[in-house]
Amino acid sequence: MNRKSEKNILRVLFVFGIFSFLNLIRKPPMKDWLIIFFLKSYISSILDTIVVRKGYVQYPVKLSKTFGISFLFDYLLFPIACIYYNQVTMNGKIKNIILKVLYFSVPMTLGELWLEKHTKIVKYKKGWNFFYTFSSLSGTFIFVRFIIQLIRLKSSKEKRS
Repeated sequence: MNRKSEKNILRVLFVFGIFSFLNLIRKPPMKDWLIIFFLKSYISSILDTIVVRKGYVQYPVKLSKTFGISFLFDYLLFPIACIYYNQVTMNGKIKNIILKVLYFSVPMTLGELWLEKHTKIVKYKKGWNFFYTFSSLSGTFIFVRFIIQLIRLKSSKEKRS
């Protein structure tokens, strides 16, 4: 795949991300979705920075050369996916919360694996593979879900006081 096609894939993902974000935050409770969005952005950018600096993953083709990480993924697509995940698990029991993480992390892992094999958008190095991607995606989805649940519990306790 040539560089122009790869940039076009990133542009399409960017437009998709913007429209998805605008659609997502209109649903209540908007405050929760924004907390999730910013928390997920923060966590994924830190983890991605570590992985890139250690040389496990590279992003040869990206929309902006300013960042070593995948700005599009870390600050838009991954946080949006996390909001969707939190919306579908909002009132779920622990078993469903864990099961539904697969609905998000498996397709995202397969998508990244396809990009890694067929483009220069992402490249695995130093033994990095799809299992590490899958594990980090799943782990951070569940971690952020746990944090927002704690925030909701604290907020509901404060309202009762």
